[in-house]
Amino acid sequence: MGRAGKALKYVLQQYGISQNRLAVTMGVARSTVNQWVNEVSDPLADSIPEIINALDELEPSAAQIFLQLYIQRDTNRRNPSS
Repeated sequence: MGRAGKALKYVLQQYGISQNRLAVTMGVARSTVNQWVNEVSDPLADSIPEIINALDELEPSAAQIFLQLYIQRDTNRRNPSS
Protein backbone atom coordinates (compact mmCIF):
# COMPACT_ATOMS: atom_id res chain seq x y z
CA MET A 1 0.00 0.00 0.00
CA GLY A 2 1.06 3.50 -0.53
CA ARG A 3 2.32 6.75 0.63
CA ALA A 4 -1.11 8.39 1.06
CA GLY A 5 -2.02 6.24 4.06
CA LYS A 6 1.28 6.88 5.79
CA ALA A 7 1.06 10.61 5.14
CA LEU A 8 -2.53 10.74 6.31
CA LYS A 9 -1.80 8.78 9.48
CA TYR A 10 1.08 11.12 10.27
CA VAL A 11 -0.87 14.37 9.85
CA LEU A 12 -3.91 13.10 11.73
CA GLN A 13 -1.69 12.15 14.68
CA GLN A 14 0.43 15.32 14.54
CA TYR A 15 -2.55 17.67 14.39
CA GLY A 16 -4.92 15.72 16.63
CA ILE A 17 -7.51 15.26 13.91
CA SER A 18 -9.69 12.21 14.40
CA GLN A 19 -10.48 9.85 11.58
CA ASN A 20 -14.14 10.52 12.24
CA ARG A 21 -13.72 14.28 11.96
CA LEU A 22 -11.92 13.93 8.63
CA ALA A 23 -14.56 11.49 7.39
CA VAL A 24 -17.42 13.83 8.32
CA THR A 25 -15.68 16.78 6.68
CA MET A 26 -15.12 14.75 3.52
CA GLY A 27 -18.58 13.18 3.54
CA VAL A 28 -17.24 9.62 3.56
CA ALA A 29 -17.57 6.74 6.01
CA ARG A 30 -15.13 6.65 8.91
CA SER A 31 -14.30 3.09 7.90
CA THR A 32 -13.03 4.44 4.57
CA VAL A 33 -10.61 6.81 6.31
CA ASN A 34 -9.63 3.99 8.67
CA GLN A 35 -8.76 1.74 5.72
CA TRP A 36 -6.55 4.47 4.25
CA VAL A 37 -4.79 5.18 7.55
CA ASN A 38 -4.19 1.49 8.23
CA GLU A 39 -3.09 0.94 4.62
CA VAL A 40 -5.79 -1.64 3.96
CA SER A 41 -6.65 0.29 0.81
CA ASP A 42 -5.32 3.34 -0.97
CA PRO A 43 -7.50 6.35 -1.66
CA LEU A 44 -8.44 6.70 -5.30
CA ALA A 45 -6.56 9.40 -7.18
CA ASP A 46 -9.60 11.67 -7.23
CA SER A 47 -9.90 11.35 -3.43
CA ILE A 48 -6.52 13.01 -2.86
CA PRO A 49 -7.77 16.55 -3.65
CA GLU A 50 -10.79 15.85 -1.42
CA ILE A 51 -8.47 14.82 1.43
CA ILE A 52 -6.40 17.95 0.93
CA ASN A 53 -9.48 20.19 0.87
CA ALA A 54 -10.89 18.59 4.02
CA LEU A 55 -7.58 18.88 5.85
CA ASP A 56 -7.29 22.49 4.70
CA GLU A 57 -10.70 23.21 6.19
CA LEU A 58 -9.75 21.53 9.48
CA GLU A 59 -6.11 22.63 9.76
CA PRO A 60 -4.36 24.30 6.80
CA SER A 61 -0.90 23.25 8.01
CA ALA A 62 -1.99 19.60 8.02
CA ALA A 63 -3.06 19.89 4.39
CA GLN A 64 0.32 21.32 3.41
CA ILE A 65 2.25 18.61 5.25
CA PHE A 66 0.04 15.85 3.81
CA LEU A 67 0.65 17.12 0.29
CA GLN A 68 4.41 17.39 0.85
CA LEU A 69 4.59 13.85 2.23
CA TYR A 70 2.34 12.48 -0.49
CA ILE A 71 4.34 13.88 -3.40
CA GLN A 72 7.75 13.36 -1.81
CA ARG A 73 9.97 11.15 -3.91
CA ASP A 74 11.37 8.04 -2.28
CA THR A 75 15.07 8.81 -2.20
CA ASN A 76 15.86 5.41 -0.69
CA ARG A 77 14.89 3.55 -3.84
CA ARG A 78 17.60 2.70 -6.30
CA ASN A 79 17.36 3.71 -9.88
CA PRO A 80 16.20 0.57 -11.74
CA SER A 81 18.84 1.12 -14.40
CA SER A 82 21.73 1.06 -11.93
